[in-house]
Amino acid sequence: MKRIAIYARVSTDRQSTESQLSTLREYIKKREWNLFKEYIDEGFTGSNTKRPAFNEMMADAKKRRFDVLLVYKLDRLSRSLKDLIITLDDLKSTGIDFVSYDNSLDTTTPTGRLIFHVVGSVAEFEREIIKERVKTGLENARRKGKRLGRPPVSSALVEEAKRLRSQGMPYRKIGLQLGIPESTVRANLTSSPP
Repeated sequence: MKRIAIYARVSTDRQSTESQLSTLREYIKKREWNLFKEYIDEGFTGSNTKRPAFNEMMADAKKRRFDVLLVYKLDRLSRSLKDLIITLDDLKSTGIDFVSYDNSLDTTTPTGRLIFHVVGSVAEFEREIIKERVKTGLENARRKGKRLGRPPVSSALVEEAKRLRSQGMPYRKIGLQLGIPESTVRANLTSSPP
């Protein structure tokens, strides 16, 4: 028997999730599924994913604590198309089905699975476009002579770090004293001869 998680959201404290929840509970009963948990965000916008119940629900999804995520409408999950695609792709990659009651989107059916695959393809396409843009941007910056990465540490700082290290001071304290990250101290002291 499938374990169902319900996600409900309203944007203001004056609204209530009860109408969403009662409809979804009835839907679960008709399909003879088991309710695992209800994740409810009240007073949170759908324009981003910075919502406590949403984040808890996604953490539980990664642990496969439920089999199907059920929402009343797609916009209850997210109002951002990008966030929606990423969320649906994350659910798909963990093997969790998705049902949007009012939009008749149900990945437990063949048609719904097709839509899920299309959403996954769109997410993959978007990731590839972003990679290409980043690569092109870096190549363009290099052509213009811009130095990429952290600025080099001055030889005076490296010499001071060596002196402090020879006195037995830990890398972390050297970094704090000189105002540079511990990883930079380590990289410069291990790459340069004593």
